[in-house]
Amino acid sequence: MQILVFEDTRVRELGPLVNLKPVYGLYTGFRSLREKFELLMRGGGKLTYHLRRYLAPFYAEQHPECLINRIEERDVLLLNGRIVCDEAAARVILEGAFEPGKAYMQGQNLLFARVDSSLLYTHDGGDFMPDLFDTSTLAEKLVTETVTGFRVIDNLWDVIAFHADELLRDAETLELGHIDGDVHPSAAIVNPSNVYVGPGAVIRAGAVLDADEGFVAVGSGAIVEPQAVLMQNVFLAPWSRAKIGSKIFSNVAVGMASKVGGEVEDSLIEPFANKQHDGFLGHSYLSSWCNLGAGTNTSDLKNNYSSITLHINGQFYKTGLQFLGLLMGDHSKSSINSMFNTGTVVGTGANIFGGGFPPKEVSSFAWGGSEGFERYDVEKAVATAKKVMERRKVTMSSNYESMFRFVAGREETFQLFV
Repeated sequence: MQILVFEDTRVRELGPLVNLKPVYGLYTGFRSLREKFELLMRGGGKLTYHLRRYLAPFYAEQHPECLINRIEERDVLLLNGRIVCDEAAARVILEGAFEPGKAYMQGQNLLFARVDSSLLYTHDGGDFMPDLFDTSTLAEKLVTETVTGFRVIDNLWDVIAFHADELLRDAETLELGHIDGDVHPSAAIVNPSNVYVGPGAVIRAGAVLDADEGFVAVGSGAIVEPQAVLMQNVFLAPWSRAKIGSKIFSNVAVGMASKVGGEVEDSLIEPFANKQHDGFLGHSYLSSWCNLGAGTNTSDLKNNYSSITLHINGQFYKTGLQFLGLLMGDHSKSSINSMFNTGTVVGTGANIFGGGFPPKEVSSFAWGGSEGFERYDVEKAVATAKKVMERRKVTMSSNYESMFRFVAGREETFQLFV
């Protein structure tokens, strides 16, 4: 039986965070959804992957060991890529609890289905799967059964809503109490039984790792600069850096090779992102290759303490969250002293500058700020992205460039700039 992690049509509602990654590339806690699947499956079944065609060449380049957008067996177990896999989900998968011809539904979400591969191909003469599975149509061809208790990314803000719980769950796999690397004698490690410092990590003079109220983990090769304070559940991935004097606290995950400084609370920063200067980032999600200029601040709480509403593609969504800051797509940037209101969504490849607050929804490849936007020239956007990646010793491959240009071209067809 082939196990296929798939993308469904609900993925359209999760842009811009999934513009340059499959939905299971999203993070909540310090692991991506894909990493959670693979960790908890423990090799009990080989996972194969379905994703939008424009993403597939680069994803295959990055994961040559994976079978992508290809069916090799008649009997297929579908796993929805929006599932936040936990021990319970992994257990039912590994125990083979799914019957042929059945779809397992949680509300409107098809989470699991065991199907004949003939149901997975388009019927317009092609021999390939659709970009996104219409699971409501697929479920009509199957016997449905209701399931409950599974965590699923349904909304753009769920990555933050689930983050604190997921960070603690991910931390259960850490070797807390193991302190390696180069720790300066003047660094303070409070409650070392709840601290992890990986091989090659550097903790410099006067830094504080305070694990009295939660864990602190510093991955291999990561650097904590002088007088930085990390406390109340903080994860620094390998080769990341906490800048001098930074205050990082209360459920923060920093991705591989990212830089973080200033004040950061309850936020998630993907790999290769940069928020290294002073300024506040709270209850926010920064995608890869983002850069926040010095003094950039985000608001994550309304003055009247009411729940936060998002504005996405011209529609308003009630999040039910009291705290929510900035949700920023890949390769977007803010200039010095930028300000973002509660619940601001910024697209892919946007460049924001100028005084005042920009709108709470900024289109992909927009150039401007509170006084209006114009189209960010794609050639200039590509050139800048290449320079940004080269600074981290990453070369933009032709597959990545094609994916980047595809998103830019698609966004141009339906975004207006004022």
